[in-house]
Formats: sequence, C-alpha cells, structure tokens
Amino acid sequence: MCTLIGRNHTPCILRPVNVCRVVFMDRLHKMRGENMKQFKLLICIGLVSFFIGATALQTMAASDPGVNKDTRCAVCGMFVAKYPTWLCKITEKNGQAKYFDGPKDMLAYYFSPNKYGGTTQANIIKIMVKDYYSVQWIDARKAFFVMDSDVHGPMGKEFIPFSSKAAASSFAKDHKAKIILPFSKITSAIVEAARHGQMMMNMKMK
Repeated sequence: MCTLIGRNHTPCILRPVNVCRVVFMDRLHKMRGENMKQFKLLICIGLVSFFIGATALQTMAASDPGVNKDTRCAVCGMFVAKYPTWLCKITEKNGQAKYFDGPKDMLAYYFSPNKYGGTTQANIIKIMVKDYYSVQWIDARKAFFVMDSDVHGPMGKEFIPFSSKAAASSFAKDHKAKIILPFSKITSAIVEAARHGQMMMNMKMK
C-alpha cells in the first residue's frame, strides 16, 4: 500500500492499482513535449504496470486457501473469486467456512444461517471482512460499516467495512454517505432493507 497526503492534509491510502495510475500519470505529464518515441514507450509501460498492479491486487486479496474459481457465495451463489476485494468469510464451530461476495450477503447469512444451509447464529465463531482501504482481513465484529455511499459492490449498495471509525468517517465524507454503524448496531431489518434497495433515510450518522 501507499500513503499520500490528501485533502485537509489527511493521509490517503492508495490501493496498488491506484499507485500505478498515480505514478504513470505524473510521469506522463512530465513527458509532454519530449520525444514522441519515449512518449509512446511510456504509454506501453504504463499499461503493463496497470495490469501487473491489478493482478497483484487480486492475488493479495484472494489469498485465502479456501477460495478457488468454483467457490460460490453462500447466499447468492455468485463466484466469489471474481470479487477478491469484497470477499467475506464466516467460520463455524465445525471448522467449515462460508464465503460471500460482499458484507451485505455475509450479514444476511449471519442473521439467518438456517436459510442458507447453516444452523444457528450461535454456531458462528469467526466473521472476517476486507478493510476497504488496505484490503486486509479484519474482524467484522470490530469493524465500522459505511452505508448508502456512492461506491457499490458486486451486489449494488454495500456495507463498506473499515478497521477504524476515523477511516469510515473520512470515506463517508468523500462518498456522500451519512450512515456509519459498528457491527453491534446492525440489525436483520437493516440488512434486509439494504438487500431490497431501500435507503435508510430515517437513520442518522452514528
């Protein structure tokens, strides 16, 4: 990861793909007016760097031994390997792991595991999500989730997870969101409303 100083002099963590794009564009501006051959070469290098960065991000994010190209979301049935940065995981007492293509489906399973091939909520021992900025696994029960932002996941509007409230607040400010909830404040009713595309207009920033 890379940290830059963003608006209001606050640090901004960039994903690998964004780092490649920032470096490339900076160099591109400097090359304007110089030798055209060098200019074209830079474009080729930039494209290669972009795809290398994208591949590295996917490899890093999907680094769970239980995930392969055939692993499906336990709720919607989509192939989760296609969305590594949104990957979520629930581990049950018997050691079985359930994977999801986003926090919204993970939460749907958490509140009603019996509807999706599980047993009871008491049987769940670990819940993991990916921090939006670092793309690292974090404990969902300790995370803060931003709702109703202009950033969408594989299933549309998402509960976007962050390891700290400060990071969640910064993201919410930049992405038109007004709702931040710790895991303990999320209810089944909120999840079902989100899954059906209903906005939580009556809720205030927490």
